[in-house]
Amino acid sequence: MAEHDQYVTLGAAAEIFAIPVAQVQEILDLRPIARLPHAPASFLGLTDVRGHSVPVVDLRRLLGLPVAEPSQVTRILVLELDLDGRRLRIGLLVDRVFEVTSLDAAQSEPAPDIGRRWRSDCIRGIGRRAGAFVVVLDMPRLIGADEGAALLLDDPALAA
Repeated sequence: MAEHDQYVTLGAAAEIFAIPVAQVQEILDLRPIARLPHAPASFLGLTDVRGHSVPVVDLRRLLGLPVAEPSQVTRILVLELDLDGRRLRIGLLVDRVFEVTSLDAAQSEPAPDIGRRWRSDCIRGIGRRAGAFVVVLDMPRLIGADEGAALLLDDPALAA
């Protein structure tokens, strides 16, 4: 993490996550998502953003968290990511968005070492916000590591 980078902090289940603000194009209220037949679980479908189809993935499912019904504070973050040399515009369904804030690189930590291998490559670092841990996600790696979301890379019509 760069020193004092700006992040959008968001929630999924009881956890707090952060995504670099440079990757977030906009934050939308929940809107209709057109389901697609035989789509993988993490790929919810398509939503319309000013006349353009944007694929939407569920952060809970990407992280292996239990699925929950949307609420009044559920949001879709429209992200623009570099994946395998391509620009991908994707919607990320999250339980809630907290704020845009800076996380101090001097107080951030790497993903913890638990003495065995685990999928920590999708974590850029661990910060703190109001006394709670904030997991800074590496969204290109998280999307690229998910089988369902990775299918988006195979469809040039969905690339930004």
